Amino acid sequence: MNGIIKTEFNLHSSQLGFEQTYNQIKKSIKAYNEMRPHASCDYLTPDQAHLQSEQLAKRWKNYNRRINI
Repeated sequence: MNGIIKTEFNLHSSQLGFEQTYNQIKKSIKAYNEMRPHASCDYLTPDQAHLQSEQLAKRWKNYNRRINI
């Protein structure tokens, strides 16, 4: 998710100050959750998906990381 937010909302710039960057990140996360449809949520926004009474089909992969000791 971090890469998607950085790329889609153009958060690569280090020219902004801390407060401006913080506010831009907050706006980006709000848009990501409230306005951007997601394929993994049946093309609903995450907020809309959480309001569904039915469980959505799982369309994402779990990346199990094995640690060899």
